[in-house]
This record gives sequence, structure tokens and C-alpha cells, in this order.
Amino acid sequence: MSLSDVMYQYVLRPVLFRLHRGDAEGAHERTLALLAMVARRRMLLHLMQRLYADHLPSLARTIFGVPFPNPVGLAAGMDKDGVALPAWAALGFGFVEVGTVTHHAQPGNPRPRLFRLIKDEAIINRMGFNNHGADALALRLKQLGTLSIPLGISIGKSKQTPLEHAIEDYVASFTALFPYASYVAVNVSSPNTPGLRSLQDRAQLDALLATLTHENRQLAAHEASQPRPILVKIAPDLSESALGEVLDVCATHAISGVIATNTTLSREGLSEQNAALRGETGGLSGRPLAAKALAVVRFIARETGGALPIIGVGGIACGEDALRMVEAGASLVQIYTGLVYQGPGLPRQIKQTLARRVR
Repeated sequence: MSLSDVMYQYVLRPVLFRLHRGDAEGAHERTLALLAMVARRRMLLHLMQRLYADHLPSLARTIFGVPFPNPVGLAAGMDKDGVALPAWAALGFGFVEVGTVTHHAQPGNPRPRLFRLIKDEAIINRMGFNNHGADALALRLKQLGTLSIPLGISIGKSKQTPLEHAIEDYVASFTALFPYASYVAVNVSSPNTPGLRSLQDRAQLDALLATLTHENRQLAAHEASQPRPILVKIAPDLSESALGEVLDVCATHAISGVIATNTTLSREGLSEQNAALRGETGGLSGRPLAAKALAVVRFIARETGGALPIIGVGGIACGEDALRMVEAGASLVQIYTGLVYQGPGLPRQIKQTLARRVR
């Protein structure tokens, strides 16, 4: 463990966790504001890069036509509106996924809606896609210009939009953000928007992906560019038969990959110390999700013969966790909750572990 890791674990993290009387979302907002400030200052970005962004050429790879400098990404949800993008690159991430963003700006669910389960290194959230909207994100990305690492954009359904009009809602976000995305993640698996997970059902997913892939080709032709890779983000709570149906639909529409997985509704594996939080509604992420997410990645890799790229996410808290995801079939990995508990040195630790495997 490096000195910076020790400082985070024993000095900075306890301070962050006490901010706003222990309110997790308040601490998240404070941290994101700090990173956004760093992102606007070249000298601070350079310093951060020297501390964290070790360059390991052996980890570079091209997945679904996109070149990634390394396979360690920031998962959606950490920086929904893309306010600190250069800072994530300076921390050594190989790509970053913003969102989930919706066509309509929305405040999300009432607070409190984010809870730390410290003994389990887990988080329960019921944020509800709080974001400033797809058009606001598009404007920010236009002003920012080209990012030094690939940018994924996760899109979801606005809460105010009825399910019968979900496709138009997704298309509006896709159209607004098409020019800025290295890939687009279609989030149909968040547990925090009523009815959203029903879009994983065969008929509804088929209609949604048919429309999005058609729109993708149309936009690419209009802008004389390439269609964007489309990925589907799936829930860890699907049965194997339901997962098989999702994969069939993805194959039908030549979807570029899947993100496995979103948060879980299960509370299996939580320690007794967190019994008081067990009843909070929302999706669970962090260490208790690791085995479930790994099983889903392994199933997808087996069912597709390794032909469908997978971004593995869920419970990755160290280099060995990421290595298990890669060995199960993931081409890329993402972190979120692990970053909260382990600190900014986690991407570097994961990359070093993966680099040793490459050698």
C-alpha cells in the first residue's frame, strides 16, 4: 500500500465519511466539486497525473472498435453530469462513463437516498437518475472538447415519461449525445425508476434496440461518421433464462457489448452490523455484489463463446477482484463503490495487477 493509499484510508476517508453529519450524498457532492475544480486547473491536473496515472502500454486494447489505453473505467453514477472529466483521466482511468442521463432534467428521488454500509464496504442508493438532462450534458461536452480517454454515456428513461413512450425518450437522449460518445450504454436495469427493469423483457428490449440501432445508422450517415457502439446494461437479478433472452435480442440487433452488472435488489451477504440499513430500498453495490456480478459475467461469456464484449462491474475493490472479472470473460472493468472505500489509488492498483498477468 502506497503512502497516498494509507493517507486516504486512515486520514482522508474518515474525514469524508463524517462530512455533513455522515450524509453520504453530501460527501459525494463535496468530493465531486473538488474534482471539478481540479479539472479546471492544469497544474493540479498535472500533479494528480504524476501521482496516480502510471502508463502501462501492455494494457492498451481495442474493444468494439474503440482504443482504450487501459481496461479500468469509472462506472456511471459517480459523475452523472460530466463535471470533472479531465480529473478522472488524470487519476489514470482508461475510460469514463457519465450518466445515467435522461432526456428531461430531473431531481431524482427524495433525500436521503444514498447509504454507506461501512462494515460490508457497500452502498445502497435510490438516486432515481438525478441529472441535468441530455441537452445540458451535450452542451458541456461540446464546450469541453475532446477528452484524452474514451467517453461512455449511459442513457435512461425520464421518470415523467410513461413506459409506452420510453423509446422516444431514449432516442432523444441518444440523438443529443451521439456526437460526443465513444459508446452509448442503454440502462434498462436500474431498480430506482418505476417500471424501468421491464424494458429488459424480450419484446420491449427488442423494440427499443431496433429503434436505437436504426437511429444510430441514420445519425452516422448524416454526420459522415461511424455508428457508435451500443451496449446494454443489465441487472444482476435476472434468471439465466431471462439473461439468455437478453443475449438473443442483443445478437439480433448486433449490439456491441453488455455491461454486467447494475446494482442488486438482493440483501444477501450483508453483515449483522448493517441490519438497520438492510430495509432501505434501492440498489446495493460493493463487495456483497461481487459473486453475483462475477457469475453473470461468466454466464454471458460462456453463452456467447466469448464473442460479445463484456464490461464487468460490481464489487471490484482490489486488483485481484478485477483479475477474476477478466478471467471470467470481461474485456473491460469498471469501479464505483470500491473507489469510495479504497480511494484514488485503486485504478493504479488494478492496472498493476492486470499488467503482471499480461506479462
